[in-house]
Amino acid sequence: MDRHHMSVILGGILFLAVAMGISRFAFTPILPFMRVDENLSFTQGGLLASSNYIGYFIGALGAGFIFKSKKNFLLLNMLLNVVSVFLMGWIESYSIWIILRFIAGLTGGFIFVLTSSIVMDYLAANLLSRWSGYVFSGIGIGIAFSGLLVPFFEASFRWQGSWLGLGALSALFLVTTLFLWRHLQVQDREKQPKSDDTNIWRGFMPWLIIAYGLEGLGYIVTGTFLVDIIYNIEPLRAYAGYSWVMVGLAAIPSAPIWMQLMSRFSSISMMAVAYALQILGILLPVFSQSVWSVLLSAFLYGFTFVGLVTMSTAYARQLFPKQSAYVVSMLTTFYAFGQIIGPVIASRMEMHFHTYKAPLLFAGGTVTIALIILLAGYFYSRKKHVRIAGHILQS
Repeated sequence: MDRHHMSVILGGILFLAVAMGISRFAFTPILPFMRVDENLSFTQGGLLASSNYIGYFIGALGAGFIFKSKKNFLLLNMLLNVVSVFLMGWIESYSIWIILRFIAGLTGGFIFVLTSSIVMDYLAANLLSRWSGYVFSGIGIGIAFSGLLVPFFEASFRWQGSWLGLGALSALFLVTTLFLWRHLQVQDREKQPKSDDTNIWRGFMPWLIIAYGLEGLGYIVTGTFLVDIIYNIEPLRAYAGYSWVMVGLAAIPSAPIWMQLMSRFSSISMMAVAYALQILGILLPVFSQSVWSVLLSAFLYGFTFVGLVTMSTAYARQLFPKQSAYVVSMLTTFYAFGQIIGPVIASRMEMHFHTYKAPLLFAGGTVTIALIILLAGYFYSRKKHVRIAGHILQS
């Protein structure tokens, strides 16, 4: 691991910190202040979130078809992403916010897939794949920064100052990565011809994609409304901001920790453990509204959702090493589709039942189904593979 390798990894960390931790998830701690100051309803907050996720869905899907000039295309999307964060604090118009959140999501989808594939391909080419988990710690770093800085900025400059301050931080991260990646060469790739080796829609992969999509639908309810839910529990209001900091702090080391566990134990077993812990974290506020329960919920959420992103992405790339951008794109696309409808369903359930517990129960149930599909798909695919191998030996 020399200086150049470290520069590539650090640049990837900073890009994911901006696109995921700040541009995407800073909306969660800022939303309660926007709702109070701008008199936004729970539904309007959900629509802003869904606009971002629709953009993310399109960006993640489109990224799988970018084969040439990937680095330049990535840098262009980073610039647009940073501008969208600035403008959220500069313009006061709900209609324009919808557009800006869409742009942030669209560019974020491209950034996540392209950054992941560029860095993972680079590490694999240099026999350093074991370091890939560190790249995804950028998500947690961005979340932690947003959780720490939003209350500080908001206290002095209201919610608008939070967006502007985080926009300045994002611009700093972008400039830093431009310097770190100044010598990084990304080779153009040709579209792989279809064959058994490149067809991802076979074996266990479709099961993994479906489970991952359902996980995206379930986890995003907490990801969008966690701070808002805690803020609206009067005795816990003072801890709302700390909960998002806890998410970020738990997320920072989670990726390398889960990758290390994957190297020692079965990949599917570790994913199953992460799913189970996430279900527990989502449901904790339903059954207990103490300070410790909501902070534990936030910790489990941060520790598992980045871990599942890391493990699912890394495992899919192991299955199809020649299709890194495409498999990451497909995983992220299904994940993003779940995130589009998650906030809408959650806001409708909250309106109908007049309690935040209903969307959390829905989210926990959805991730439980995802876990069942993951395990059922793995054992079915394994059994089918053994059966096919047996027929080949007999013939």
